[in-house]
Amino acid sequence: MKKPSRQIRDEIARLQEQLKQAETREAERIGRIALKAGLGEIEIEEGALLSAFEEMVGRFRKGGSKAAKAASTVAAGAPAGATDQG
Repeated sequence: MKKPSRQIRDEIARLQEQLKQAETREAERIGRIALKAGLGEIEIEEGALLSAFEEMVGRFRKGGSKAAKAASTVAAGAPAGATDQG
């Protein structure tokens, strides 16, 4: 049986609220990480910052586990660009 339009609209509204909550959680998480990295202390235009984030996303999507390993190495306190050679 087909759903009535009112039920579909209610479902859409519920899903939009879930999406809003998920985006808020993600933004808060990313914001906390950015602040820990010192991003809040530098002067940078929003467009330049967006471009840098897009570049970073591209590296992680293309690099897969290699990029994740490099990120965990940096997060652990190793200098950026350092790799595990052993």
